Amino acid sequence: MKNNSLLSLLILIVLVVAAYLIVQTVRQTSESAKAPFESLNEQFNAQQTQMSNLLHPTPTIIPDPITYINEIRALARLETIQYSIEKVITGEMGSGTFDTFFGDKILFVGHGTVIAGIDMDKLKPEDMRFENGVLTVKLPPAEIFIATLDNDKSYVYDRQTGILTKPDQNLETLVRQKAEEEILKAAIEDGILEQAQTNAEAYLIKFFAALGFPNTIFSHDQG
Repeated sequence: MKNNSLLSLLILIVLVVAAYLIVQTVRQTSESAKAPFESLNEQFNAQQTQMSNLLHPTPTIIPDPITYINEIRALARLETIQYSIEKVITGEMGSGTFDTFFGDKILFVGHGTVIAGIDMDKLKPEDMRFENGVLTVKLPPAEIFIATLDNDKSYVYDRQTGILTKPDQNLETLVRQKAEEEILKAAIEDGILEQAQTNAEAYLIKFFAALGFPNTIFSHDQG
């Protein structure tokens, strides 16, 4: 009876060990079989990434390490007003009967800044006269210091290109230039120079009063 029990136990152990070895062998065989497919999958993904980079390349911007400084000037500008203006510009190339095939149209929203004021460097000693307790100052005329697009806020809202043509590379550049011109024009028509002159006088009255000239009047060139 004991021999039968011992024999049964040995058989059970052999079966367990055999089952374990079979499972391990199957697992290793499965992993070996999957390895080539995983390698192919990795290669396929790498090729997909390369193809995506070719179709949608990321631009590389490399600044020249050499900097040329052409001019340095000391400025004495009194900025007295700033306009923030939005202008919508439409640009078209090849519009007409065949614009569906060859046209190029762009709708651009330009955000710009215009700054005006007085260039105090143009104020000379002979432009200031003090008589009978009154300081007379002949101010130079107000001028535009900056009129530029804000590239962070400006954008192409829409672009439509003919089915047989490509976007014109110069069209957006021309539209941006026109937007800048129109922004400056709008500010001038709205009276930015007149307001800059008024603001400058209001500021300088306080400035000269702090220096001991409480009575100040202004005259300015009509240029």
